[in-house]
Amino acid sequence: MASRDMTQAAFFVLTALVDEPRHGYGIVQVVDEVSEGHVQLRIGTLYGVLDRLAADGLIERDREEVQQGRLRRYYRLTDAGGAALSAEARRMTAGARAATERMAAHRPPSAGPAPAGSARRPGLAGGTA
Repeated sequence: MASRDMTQAAFFVLTALVDEPRHGYGIVQVVDEVSEGHVQLRIGTLYGVLDRLAADGLIERDREEVQQGRLRRYYRLTDAGGAALSAEARRMTAGARAATERMAAHRPPSAGPAPAGSARRPGLAGGTA
């Protein structure tokens, strides 16, 4: 999977598997934590992402366990998955840096404080007129 094709869900699933193998629900919990609640994977979405990542060789099954009568599959990051995650993180960092630098260079000058005695009244959409 080329880094430019990596979805946000795939990025966070790979991130969740960096430190240890995890089962589906464990992945969902770590993704929620690491993304600070911004990415909430549904189980159907998760297993589609896991299937694609496995087909691309970025993750693989680590083991299966039966707990409370249910089969839990654990997945782990492969070396290729770690490399893809690292490349995507670098790409995202470079993009964020470029956007931040561009915004800083093109911010309009501050209007400064209003002259003394000039009252500002509310305008449309909460602005001032």
